[in-house]
Amino acid sequence: MIKVLAIDDEPLALRQLVTYINKVPFLSLTGQCHSALEARQILEHDVVDAIFCDINMPDLSGMDFVRQLAAPPLIVFTTAYSEYAVEGYKVNAVDYLLKPFGMNDFLRAAMKVQEQHNLRHQNTPRQQSSPVQADGTIFVKTDYRVVRIAIADIRYVEGMSEYLKIHLAGQKPVITLLSMKKMEEYLPSTLFMRIHRSYIVNLRKIQEVNKNRVILDADTSLPVGDLYKDQFNEYLERNFLGK
Repeated sequence: MIKVLAIDDEPLALRQLVTYINKVPFLSLTGQCHSALEARQILEHDVVDAIFCDINMPDLSGMDFVRQLAAPPLIVFTTAYSEYAVEGYKVNAVDYLLKPFGMNDFLRAAMKVQEQHNLRHQNTPRQQSSPVQADGTIFVKTDYRVVRIAIADIRYVEGMSEYLKIHLAGQKPVITLLSMKKMEEYLPSTLFMRIHRSYIVNLRKIQEVNKNRVILDADTSLPVGDLYKDQFNEYLERNFLGK
């Protein structure tokens, strides 16, 4: 199943979009929201494969919202204005639906999403379902215990040979036997980014970037490795104001 998020500030348009999503067997509705700001909150806790997103919305447009995502899922834009089509493809949108659109048009876009989704995963070994729970938590084995951790509480993950140290807000770190690669796969890419061979950081916890160091607070700064510098700089360029 392809996990989908629907975004539209018009209640009737959102209702129609949700109806269409629920009619397609290979789509699963993860959430629906009336603004990009609300969608941000959902993405902090839920992993989605695709977003059907209106462009013209107050506060933050759909186009700007997608540009700000560190690793955007598959995107289908919906709008009543055809002039946005070119801009939509500039951000690698899978498709563009011009309002008002019917079920046939929606199904055509959904099949493109399915095709791109299959291409992304065709070289990935079949895995079990995501370890991320519906409430945005994961279970981690540490010593002889299994503890529940809220993803939003993770400040950063530190690699230590075969072990990981998960640094949490207001709690003691949790040490677990797991590879950085596996942890990187488990954590939602819209919220976390690997910035160094030994560090994965929660992007929402960054307070400052100074040269090649990410500062989380007065006592914590992490290096940005050369291999990860370009990806991290691209994220910054999409998200800071001004030039």
